Formats: sequence, C-alpha cells, structure tokens
Amino acid sequence: MKHSSQRQPPSTSGDSVPAAARTVFGATLPLAERYRDWLATAGVERGLVGPRETDRLWERHLLNSAVLEPWLPAQGTVLDLGSGAGLPGIVLALLRPDLNVILLEPMLRRVTFLDEVVADLGLPRTTVVRARAEDLAGQRPRSADVVVARAVAPLARLIGWAAPLIAPGGFLLALKGETVTQELTEAHAARCAAGMAPADVHPVTVGGTVTHVVQLTGDRTNVTNTDKSNKSMHSAGHRHHSPPHEGGTGGR
Repeated sequence: MKHSSQRQPPSTSGDSVPAAARTVFGATLPLAERYRDWLATAGVERGLVGPRETDRLWERHLLNSAVLEPWLPAQGTVLDLGSGAGLPGIVLALLRPDLNVILLEPMLRRVTFLDEVVADLGLPRTTVVRARAEDLAGQRPRSADVVVARAVAPLARLIGWAAPLIAPGGFLLALKGETVTQELTEAHAARCAAGMAPADVHPVTVGGTVTHVVQLTGDRTNVTNTDKSNKSMHSAGHRHHSPPHEGGTGGR
C-alpha cells in the first residue's frame, strides 16, 4: 500500500539513547532513533503505542525486539505475524537489511502507519501486507523461513496461525514474558497437531528484565540456529540464562 504523502515525525533526537542501543544498532542507530520517534509521536497519536510507553521505548520495545536477531537465518524471508507498530519486524529489518521481511497486519490504521515508516526509513526489502495469517497461508503457504511474533496471542493460538506459513526446515520465534511456562503447557496439543518438536526456550535479560525467546520448529534436523542460546548478543544489554524446558518450572 503506497501513500502519496507521508507524515514526518518530529525529531526527539535529544532524548537519551541507552548505551546498549548504541552497541546493538551500531551504524543503523540513526534509523533506530528515527523509528523510535515514529513510535513516540504518530504511534501514540494513532493508538498503536500507549502514552505511558514513551519513556521506555528503547528497553521495553526496541531492544526487547532486537534479542531475536541471533536466531535469524543467514538468508531468506522473515514474517512478522501481527506486526502492529512494527515490533519486532522493523527492528529486525534494521539489524538485518539483507533479509526479506514481511510485516503482516490486518488492521488498516496499523498498515498505514507501517507503510509510512518503512518508506521513511528506506527499507527496500521490507514489505507490508494487509491480511490475516489464515488468509495469507491460503495464498502463500509455507512462504516464510522464520515467523516472528511479539505480544500477539498465547502460544496455543499463535502456533495455529504460524505453522501453515513456515517453510520446511523453518521455525517460529516468539517473545514471551513471565507466562512462558504456562503457555508452553497449554500449547502442547496445538504444537503436536502442527507437527512441531518441543520448544527450545532461551531466556535473555534486557535492561534488567528477563524475556524468553521461544523457538518452535517442525523438523529439528533442519534447524541450524538452536545452539545459539550460547551466543551472547551484543555484550551490552543482553544476557542469556539457562532456559526452562517445555512444561517445566522456572519460566517467567
């Protein structure tokens, strides 16, 4: 979807940028700052971001989304399911401009925002698609090497939406918080129905808060990224911990 005129976000470049953000985004930090400006202004005005989130956009949203980067494939297509304001898809497109990124979102006002942001940031390999996951799966089944999701739905529902979109050997990466253990237990039947192997769960600390990268694949023998739980992501701001197992205890 193209728009003849695009709203430019007012600059908030004077706001403090965490040291971790400078390390994680590196040369793409100016674009990350501009995206942060979009979230803090138009994102809030259009109801895509809560007004109380503006002071913690870096840690709670951008850096939180960036933790997925070590698990992305060397090449291929990443699909952000229920992209919303572009988290985590736009962040991953900034970190990995060599990948094709699809921002899948059914709501028009969110799609309009995403179109404007993608054009403003100059992300030629990022595409905004207005559709529901079920509809896209019917049109382009098994078209994504990796499906990513953040704050979309519980795992039991998320698996049902994502599985038909994942290419052979591909996988789902979902960001989860303190409900991860409960969600894994409740998603057992959906995971088995989708033919997915038990989840690999990678806890990561961002700004003092633990988040969990849940990785689900239908064929573990084709996955080359499962050992990346031992990889430290950009020494500043991201720490890995021993993961809880599916259905076990200790998940946050």
